[in-house]
Amino acid sequence: MKALFIGGTGNISGACSQLALARGFDLTILSRGQRSHSSLSGATFINADINKQQEVKAKLKGAHFDVVVNYIAYTPEEVKRDIQLFSGICDQYIFISSASAYQKPPTHPVITESTPLVNPYWDYSRDKIACEDLLMEAHRESGFPITIVRPSHTYETVIPVAIGSWEDFTIIERMRRGGTVIIHGDGTSLWTITHSQDFAKGFVGLMGNMQSIGHSFHITSDELLNWNQIYQAVAEAAGVELKALHISTDFICREADKIGQEWMRGNLLGDKANSAIFDNTKIKRFVPGYEACIPFREGIRRTVRWFDAHPERIRIDDENNRLMDAILAAYAC
Repeated sequence: MKALFIGGTGNISGACSQLALARGFDLTILSRGQRSHSSLSGATFINADINKQQEVKAKLKGAHFDVVVNYIAYTPEEVKRDIQLFSGICDQYIFISSASAYQKPPTHPVITESTPLVNPYWDYSRDKIACEDLLMEAHRESGFPITIVRPSHTYETVIPVAIGSWEDFTIIERMRRGGTVIIHGDGTSLWTITHSQDFAKGFVGLMGNMQSIGHSFHITSDELLNWNQIYQAVAEAAGVELKALHISTDFICREADKIGQEWMRGNLLGDKANSAIFDNTKIKRFVPGYEACIPFREGIRRTVRWFDAHPERIRIDDENNRLMDAILAAYAC
């Protein structure tokens, strides 16, 4: 099976690329060459910028793919470009959306693929919803062969906390030097975190699955943790005692706004301050045998070891420390 990945070496896409290769896919990765390809030696790489449409057309001239996946499309304009680029040259186009697109605040505690898509707090999520709308319209009007996948807080080469880190190592370094970290609310809201290798099992199972055309799926773990348990597991992986302060979400957002970190409002009120309980019945029906097997306590240990093994990966984001310090200082007043 011939597959084209736009992206393919990132936090989510890297695991999908590795599994696709292991299952015998003929994989081509279109990227700008900014990440290492050492673990993907079986793939063919095309060095190009997806935003340069004519360049991409020239490099893909005459090609046809069973499946095209875009891991890095975020706006309706990018989706319009992809519909033009890939109409007629692929049998399936998979769009990576986001589970943050689901209704916020939720009116029902269990999220299924039929949960409404509405997020008044986060422009990132609203853009993903608009992308989905465009793709569904193209599918209805011209048969553009879409499958929509909504990951939720998926990690392997990132630190999946709500405040303090993502691609950087800031939260681990802060914990190790005895600094205080922030947990929003009382830390008891429920959350779902999924290891990329588990996500990949469901995702690769959808590739080339013609029954999934026109459908949307979320692919998550079934493990439910509250934020106190999540931060405790991160501290254990860092090898330290957890030193945390609980602060209300509204206070955090207000103080973040004051120092130009307005994105925190969407990140919390539009996502992580809400409980997220996912019903994975649909992905299990379309991909029999799908199961997320890596518990967070083990997965985050692997992630911290991955950073520790290579000092060049360790980056401290001063803005993350500044944000936490500003919120803590204001709370102490």
